[in-house]
Amino acid sequence: MSTDADSPLHLTFLQDRPLTQDAVALALERHAGQRRDADGAPFLAHPLEVAALLDRAHYPDHVVASAVLHDVLEDTDAERAELDARFGPEVGELVAAVSDDLSIPGEEARKDDVRERVHRLKGYPAAIYAADKISKVRELRILLATGATLRDVEVRVTRYRKSLEMLDETIPGSRLVATLRFELELLEELPPRLAT
Repeated sequence: MSTDADSPLHLTFLQDRPLTQDAVALALERHAGQRRDADGAPFLAHPLEVAALLDRAHYPDHVVASAVLHDVLEDTDAERAELDARFGPEVGELVAAVSDDLSIPGEEARKDDVRERVHRLKGYPAAIYAADKISKVRELRILLATGATLRDVEVRVTRYRKSLEMLDETIPGSRLVATLRFELELLEELPPRLAT
């Protein structure tokens, strides 16, 4: 990645990924001031982790860029038309595919809708979705280490187990699915100890 003053972040995986670099610039702007619940880190740490997982799995630039942007439609005032115009319809379509439909009442109904949509679309949406769930399960470990109980997070664990079942069917044999399985098993078999 260039060392220009204009460059938003100097993370190694962003090198030679111009679309992803532009996505990081937009995500920095749109997620500014947002923090992760688990550890208080800037919210951008989550989409960057999702993007890095896809980068390591050798997905193309537009998929990694979509991973950086995967929460902007549901967590910021960004709109699909803006993503299409700035990044192209492929990116806009991928981000929309993994975003909650906020017109659906009820969180579980929204999560079921996304899971069904990803199952139907397969391919790149499933990969982004899987990487997102890996990051989310890792965040649960942080929550548990800082005082939450397994009971506090059981709704999310159940949701991520449903996601794993769907992904096993949708992209069988994927390293991302294997990693998600490992993270869930680790969370359940060896939960973190409460920090003292």
